Amino acid sequence: MASDSVRVKIPRAGAPGGAGARLAGGARPLETPTDVPGTFITAMPPLPEPSMRELEVSAVNPPYSYSRVSYNDRTKEYLYEVIEPQLTPREKDLVEHLKATLSVILGSEVNNLNAADKRAYLRNEAESYFQSRGITLSPISTERIIYYVLRDFVGYGPVDALIRDPQVEDISCDGVDVPLFIFHGKYESVKTNVTFPDEQSTNSFIVMLGQRCSKAVSVSAPILDGTTPEGHRVQATYAREVTTRGASFTIRRFKERPFTPVDLILMGSANEEMVAYFWLAAEQGESVIICGGPAAGKTSTLNAIALFIPPTAKIVSIEDTREVNLPHENWIPGATRSGSGDRGADGKAAGEVDMFDLVRASLRQRPNYIIVGEVRGKETYTMFQAMATGHTTYSTMHADSVKSMVNRLENPPINTPRILLSALNNVIIEIQTRTDKGVVRRLKQVLEIVGFEPETNELITNTVYEWDPATDGFVFKGHSFLFDKIMELKNYTPDEMDAEFQRRSAVIRYLVQNRITDYRQLWRTIAQYYRDPTEVMARIGQAKTPAPPARGG
Repeated sequence: MASDSVRVKIPRAGAPGGAGARLAGGARPLETPTDVPGTFITAMPPLPEPSMRELEVSAVNPPYSYSRVSYNDRTKEYLYEVIEPQLTPREKDLVEHLKATLSVILGSEVNNLNAADKRAYLRNEAESYFQSRGITLSPISTERIIYYVLRDFVGYGPVDALIRDPQVEDISCDGVDVPLFIFHGKYESVKTNVTFPDEQSTNSFIVMLGQRCSKAVSVSAPILDGTTPEGHRVQATYAREVTTRGASFTIRRFKERPFTPVDLILMGSANEEMVAYFWLAAEQGESVIICGGPAAGKTSTLNAIALFIPPTAKIVSIEDTREVNLPHENWIPGATRSGSGDRGADGKAAGEVDMFDLVRASLRQRPNYIIVGEVRGKETYTMFQAMATGHTTYSTMHADSVKSMVNRLENPPINTPRILLSALNNVIIEIQTRTDKGVVRRLKQVLEIVGFEPETNELITNTVYEWDPATDGFVFKGHSFLFDKIMELKNYTPDEMDAEFQRRSAVIRYLVQNRITDYRQLWRTIAQYYRDPTEVMARIGQAKTPAPPARGG
């Protein structure tokens, strides 16, 4: 892929809208980005328009690539700019020649190297290329050229900086010569300065995505649905076969640092007491379904709650695309696989492994906890059978209330009998809504499934927590059957139950106050509490409230 096959619209310094270029690293300003070659790697250009103001600049892959978010007071729009090294004409030619040469000489053995080794190998080949041809370059100029080689051969080419930015959740290309859009964790849907200017570059990129996902995409099979080795979810269309504006793609980034209970609180989606409740529910093996609309944060909440699963439990997760990320050692992550060729009488292609196959197989692995990324088909019936036989199950589904959840579950294509739904313990309703703080995600309700009323054929529910839009706070509704169950199981008095709940809440508050958002560090505290709660309470300054012993009845 040519380094300039995608336009990154960076105005030259001195253009309307700003003064001279500002170096991303805070170095001295230059009159033009290409003045004095070899004195810097990447320059920060002026804003594209006088009506724009800079909101933030972030280092994405320093000292090479940076991002800048600005706001246009005239159009009332945000702009996300990818700032990469600006090349001189000579450097551009060298990038093209070097990439063309490497495409010919690189053997298949390079594909077997990991990313770090591949980068080292390509850097060595590039330096050898310069030496063999007697090309003299300054160290900084060399770095600029090698950056684009590594970006296109090992990274994701023009969108590599977008994929590297942890604030970017989704990357969307709607067609040829249309600006890419991202969903930013802070600014939501934002236009970028990156476009694919022609069909050749766009189609080539789609083919590359297919190769990364180990899938073929062509005129005869123009729809790509896959997962990259890093876990990014890819949906793409090739050429103009099914999308009239040209090839398109959507990349949903895989988060290497999964969402944690502390993140849930810091974002205002829940409070400490709700998270402590989830902790007790996970320990007691309560099955949970998280319901909500698109982009409500269901899977993130699922991952956060799953961190409370006891460290000795065996877990099997089942997903279409890997999104759940757990620190537990006794964990089997499973993912579906697409087949090839025509579909048979059972509706499946040769070699296809779907959610139903994986859920059925998981029951033979004797798990304590089964995590199903999203239920939407016949696997749901098997999952509820597993609940009824004592397997704790976590899952998500698209629904905005318990009533709509029940309607979806008992109608085609799921067809789960309503009587089986009583095996479910908890339902969490999560929403994405707009407040004076902008677009936010909130756990609207936390409900318990108390039982089944045979005369009316209705599920009996109890609301434990509810979000109050007026105060943007969470209200405990007065009673929890989970607490009753724990008191009966451990022979606690109401005061002892309340003390244990307050201890868990204190641990959560400690984690929040210390901003412990790394999931492994957080999980070590949780795992240690399971082993020795008194020691954990002493460490966080709550030594006067040791856990009560469970009394035999």
